[in-house]
Amino acid sequence: MIKNDKSCHEMLPYALLGYLTTVRTFTGATPYLLVYGNEVVVPAEIEIPSLRIIQESGLSNEEWVCGHYEQLMLIDEKRMIVVCHGQLYQHRMIRSFNKKVRARTFEVGQLVLKCIFPHQEEYKGKFASN
Repeated sequence: MIKNDKSCHEMLPYALLGYLTTVRTFTGATPYLLVYGNEVVVPAEIEIPSLRIIQESGLSNEEWVCGHYEQLMLIDEKRMIVVCHGQLYQHRMIRSFNKKVRARTFEVGQLVLKCIFPHQEEYKGKFASN
């Protein structure tokens, strides 16, 4: 991989490609798909053609333009699916959080521990009494 610290900038495009083409749990899609509306073509796919590349190369210009126009029309639908997936993910996170949290009720006169944060007026720093 990296032979020394001075050559790490050469690997940055590969790291970025890996980040943009990895499916995120929250959205259920890749960041590249959300921005550009279709999946990324990996450089290896150009040298070793996949079915998608073969199908696109056999189209005439008019058919190719119509196909891309239809894909552009589907971007909104894909984004709506991602929004729904995100909402379901948030509900799952809320449910798992609520399982772990115990609700407590306090009554007047009960003793509780009070934490004073540095931005509050009562904070005296190291000069506070122990």
